[in-house]
Amino acid sequence: MSDFRAARDLLLQSDYDTARRDFRWPDLPEFNWALDWFDGVLAAESPDAVALNIVGKVSYTFAELSERSNRVANGLRSAGVRRGDRILLMLGNQAELWESMLAAIKLGAVVIPATTLLTAKDIEERVARGGVAHVIANAADAEKFTGGAYTKISVGAADGWHTYSYGEPDFTPDGPTLASDTMLLYFTSGTTSQPKLVEHTHASYPAGHLSTMFWIGLKPGDVHLNISSPGWAKHAWSNVFAPWNAGATVLVHDYQRFSAQALLEVLRDERVTTFCAPPTVWRMLIQEDLAAWQLSLRTAVAAGEPLNPEIIDQVAKAWGLTIRDGYGQTETTAQIGNVPGVPVKPGSMGRPLPGYDVVLLDPVTGEPGPDGEICLPLDERRPLGLMARYVGQDSGTADGYYHTGDVATRDADGYITYVGRTDDVFKASDYRISPFELESVLLEHEAVAEAAVVPAPDPVRLAVPKAYVTLAPGYEPTEETARAIFEHSRRELAPYKRIRRLEFGELPKTISGKIRRVELREQAADREFTEESFR
Repeated sequence: MSDFRAARDLLLQSDYDTARRDFRWPDLPEFNWALDWFDGVLAAESPDAVALNIVGKVSYTFAELSERSNRVANGLRSAGVRRGDRILLMLGNQAELWESMLAAIKLGAVVIPATTLLTAKDIEERVARGGVAHVIANAADAEKFTGGAYTKISVGAADGWHTYSYGEPDFTPDGPTLASDTMLLYFTSGTTSQPKLVEHTHASYPAGHLSTMFWIGLKPGDVHLNISSPGWAKHAWSNVFAPWNAGATVLVHDYQRFSAQALLEVLRDERVTTFCAPPTVWRMLIQEDLAAWQLSLRTAVAAGEPLNPEIIDQVAKAWGLTIRDGYGQTETTAQIGNVPGVPVKPGSMGRPLPGYDVVLLDPVTGEPGPDGEICLPLDERRPLGLMARYVGQDSGTADGYYHTGDVATRDADGYITYVGRTDDVFKASDYRISPFELESVLLEHEAVAEAAVVPAPDPVRLAVPKAYVTLAPGYEPTEETARAIFEHSRRELAPYKRIRRLEFGELPKTISGKIRRVELREQAADREFTEESFR
């Protein structure tokens, strides 16, 4: 435990160069983050500081949330939850979500977070693949759960379900928790394939997110707002582990329908100091008059997908604040990032974060170089924030590296720039095309709110870049609009990179909000277009 605190304190006090040089992952033979850190340090030393504030609903201090999670842990124990049992946790942005997460960690149970958007079929698959023994869900979702030999616990009354309950305020663990014990099982979002089941330990996510804390720039006492849906890894990144590692307040903006103006009001009224949102949200925010909003933001980051330079420029002009991009996966904590106080290079994700040695491997030769697939070595440099394994699947580490499936380049200063998924990068006329680069150019046009570029079959070039575009408010999907976008593409891109085909419409997304390019590739392969044509 002292090792964890020392590593955390070093990052809080260090600049990038010092942190890269001096940081070492903590040595944690035994570690229970909820008991040792949340209760033993945060609740003990800062009992009256606000731990969780769900805007307009509830607010709890560290001491209050510590006791409430003790009570829930005892209630779950009475319902039959034991160390090592797997719990499917399917709740929205409500206090019970954080109580249950802390309670499960204290018990040594394994949490499988799930979004409330899952269908009955999705749930059935997750229950089977995850070996679920218990379910915690809202009564309103009870009808999605049919059959199954697992304990059903509902928040609110549901026929045939145990009621979510609170036991005694004092909790006694049944034994020590090994840092190597399984703590979380996450299903990936499945943008290019079927979801994988990722296993994290009591060390890899709680302690591993020290890198995320450093990237975001969190400090004790910060008010941190992260826009992310429960059930996905980013929610745990920035709504649980990173802010509470720092001793910051987790602020939650729970909404039924997204409104950029409502979000800006929360940022202003709650005096948010650190903010994280996916590019989808940033793209909506820049449609507003940002300069009219006076905020308390000290720093802001984006994650989930690469951040286009146009968004960074517009926010900088309005707020004098540079959005800092970063990179990580469900399988890891933050690996690469632009950190506070360090110059940002347009388009770059930044440099490797403390504790991460990032290697770019040539996909053909397998040799390290200035461009290639982002990989993590599995020797003595293996980062603590890397998953334990994919459950029931090959983790693809036979060559001594964990392969992310993402391609990037590294410049002479060590800055890494995202190129695309290995599945997304394609060749046109024998030139390699990065969809992200083309999408960034498209977003510079005032008519474009969102864009995704995929290869479309071509009898001469083999493939040509095709853009799927969602228009900004006030623009119509007309030939005139398409022509203007094509002309913009001609001005800004080399001839071999130019957009040759264009289609207007809403972009298909996963339930976590990421663009499903695999679906767009399939659509493009099924449709025939003339040169520089649109729908």
